[in-house]
Amino acid sequence: MNRIVLSALATLLFVAAGLFWWQGRAETEQGDPPPAPEEFAEPGNAPEALPSANVAGKFGPAPPEATEATREQRRFWRYDRDRDGRITRNEMLSTRTAAFRKIDKDGNNLLTFEEWAAATAEKFDSADKDGNRELTPAEFATTKPKRSPQPKCRC
Repeated sequence: MNRIVLSALATLLFVAAGLFWWQGRAETEQGDPPPAPEEFAEPGNAPEALPSANVAGKFGPAPPEATEATREQRRFWRYDRDRDGRITRNEMLSTRTAAFRKIDKDGNNLLTFEEWAAATAEKFDSADKDGNRELTPAEFATTKPKRSPQPKCRC
């Protein structure tokens, strides 16, 4: 019995909420636009024009260009996780998991990480000219991958 009474009350509540919602969505009437303010009613009393500047013969600064140095800096910061201006051996090795998956051509995971890390460690050691186990930005620049030349357009 309680279920029937509760369901009837819930139904009435939903119907009432629907009616209120429907009434609240009534359209507003479209009327004439409001009259112009009296201060602009006379023809000589028009609002002032917007200010403008004479920029003839003036030039702004040139936009900055992306240089090879900024690309190299971005590459350096991808490896330098703690942002101390040096790349440690662990920082350089930590980014190599995707490259490991690329090296494992047959996908059987028989290439061990130690075998693969040996190649990276050799790359790190060859770039570390002063032997302090850290790469400076100049030393890191020597590890930059060689870009393949772009094919020329045969238009």
